[in-house]
Amino acid sequence: MPPINYGRRYIRIRGLFNLRIDARSFTVTVILLGAAVALGIFGLMIGTMRLSVHEVFAALSGDAAKMTRTIVVDWRLPRVLAALVFGAGLAVSGSIFQSLTRNPLGSPDIIGFTSGSYTGALVAMLIVGSTSFIGIAAGALIGGLATAVLIYLLAFRKGTHGFRLIIVGVAASTILSSVNSVLLLRSKAEVALTAAAWGVGSLNGINWTELLPAMLIVIVLLFAAAVMGRPLRALELGEDAAKAHGIRVERSRIALIAIAVVLTAAPTAVMGPVSFVALAAPQIAIRFTKSAQSFAPVAAMGAFLLLGADIAAQRVVPGTILPVGVVTLSLGGLYLIAVLFKQARSGL
Repeated sequence: MPPINYGRRYIRIRGLFNLRIDARSFTVTVILLGAAVALGIFGLMIGTMRLSVHEVFAALSGDAAKMTRTIVVDWRLPRVLAALVFGAGLAVSGSIFQSLTRNPLGSPDIIGFTSGSYTGALVAMLIVGSTSFIGIAAGALIGGLATAVLIYLLAFRKGTHGFRLIIVGVAASTILSSVNSVLLLRSKAEVALTAAAWGVGSLNGINWTELLPAMLIVIVLLFAAAVMGRPLRALELGEDAAKAHGIRVERSRIALIAIAVVLTAAPTAVMGPVSFVALAAPQIAIRFTKSAQSFAPVAAMGAFLLLGADIAAQRVVPGTILPVGVVTLSLGGLYLIAVLFKQARSGL
């Protein structure tokens, strides 16, 4: 039986794999990727030493002077790639949680996983005494996963339901925020300042050694999320409908939550907690595509938003490079107010 069209146009690709791609989602994804690439080139050009487009491409191809190549490849390219890949990972993570909870506020920022990663990093820095990147990253990863397990167990009652997951997650986030404040207040001033600076979320000074492991994890999990797209779409219809489609509900839900948690924890381990992207990117992508059937436009939107926010953080105050978390937090606050206002109006 042919698939239902729903009045939308599709692009068919026949060959080794028979693909059926929504035309509007494909167009939006291509436009967003083009805009993200243009932003990335601009990000490689700007800085204390401004470069031309020609110098950037010469550095990338290995034909530029040593100093120019060092600036582009060793200093600026890791930052741009981190923003693109981590933005995509955070956005897909937010999309998974929002689909599972069937709520636009059900993102890792709101339901505590980002706070859990921050708590893990603080424990590594302030209690264990680790100052190395690996130690802090491991703490953030363990904190995020431990928080996910705790929230899942507390929310589980004959299955895991979206609204209960949000309520338990918000409560856990509030408790973890209090724990984080206590840890910072009871530590030495210089250590607390370092931990607080990490907690803002920043791509300043990121290098290839820090970027590569987390980037590989995020890329692999983005493919895993794409494979799990069918079970996720079935779960959006409800447990009974998912079972009718042959989906193993709880097993699929655990796998999706694990993927989404690591997609949040891995970037957080490197750059600190960055809000707004996981919350807003999926909903903005849905507004453009009029569909929530694909992760591709969501990932492209996340990459574009985080890179755009990071470039704004470098340029908004002349002579000062702000942490990208400051920009995303400001935008996220405005977005959250808009969502709450819209939901309040729709409830009248």
